[in-house]
Amino acid sequence: MIDLNKSQIQEHFDLSTAAQAIEAAYIASAEGRVQAPPVTYLGFDDANGDCHVKTGHVLGTGGFVIKVATGFYDNPSKGLPSSNGLNLMFSATTGAPLAILRDEGWLTDMRTGLGGALASRALGVDGFDRVLIVGTGLQCRFQARCLQALLPERKLSFAIWGRDADKVQTACDELQADGLIATAAADLETAARAAQVIITTTPAKTPLIARNWIAPGTHITAVGADSPGKQELATDLVTAADLLVCDLAAQSLHHGEFATAETAGGISGDVVALGAVLSGAHPGRANEAQITIADLTGLAVQDAAISLAVLQSAHADLT
Repeated sequence: MIDLNKSQIQEHFDLSTAAQAIEAAYIASAEGRVQAPPVTYLGFDDANGDCHVKTGHVLGTGGFVIKVATGFYDNPSKGLPSSNGLNLMFSATTGAPLAILRDEGWLTDMRTGLGGALASRALGVDGFDRVLIVGTGLQCRFQARCLQALLPERKLSFAIWGRDADKVQTACDELQADGLIATAAADLETAARAAQVIITTTPAKTPLIARNWIAPGTHITAVGADSPGKQELATDLVTAADLLVCDLAAQSLHHGEFATAETAGGISGDVVALGAVLSGAHPGRANEAQITIADLTGLAVQDAAISLAVLQSAHADLT
């Protein structure tokens, strides 16, 4: 059995290979070619934290994963990362343990970043280059870096908004050091009105983005609401959107960004699986004026896909 720490995982990581694997996992999920039991969730309100335990398998692949991911959002004030965890990989043919990936939450952050980037690339208007990222945590960095990596022919301009101006500037400085264009957004409403793509990455429990801020043609990728009570978008914004996309409707409508609108009876049409858009089974955006929203709550098959990509890069034997 292979035991890799975070630095070893990063050494064996190839972003392009991982993006392809995650895209294939989304498509497999949309087509029903996965096993993905319900998520186990633990909430720690006193510590402003949560824990998700997910397990999944893409049929036909050599391994399945059990992933533990924690998010404790006051950790940065203590000099600690907000996310942590590990992935356990087992053989899908013998049940033998294949690997412990002690990623400290890095693989979860990366697969979330790649998932958001795949959604934004697929649903944004043709040629978009103005992107607003709401939030200044780890996902601010991962979403920006992954989206730019998936669109290497295009120079994206990222506006970063957060409640803490110092954290906004730190995020901009780090992204600029990576060669990205990143500037601080002083006012959220102004930035939202100007953006072609908006990516929300916060653990907010009160909506941040209002309906009347969003111009026709805007796409929103919402990744923050992944457990009960979280909400980044106003409910009437969700119900007014022309196209609602998610990774898994059972999660999104229960505890994702669309949950409040669903409870209120405001979602009248179908919520489309991202995998169906990526495969071409659904056309996605119909025109340049539609407002589209993708709600990503996270799939265990993403974890399986990215873990297998790491192991294959490390020449692991999956038979």
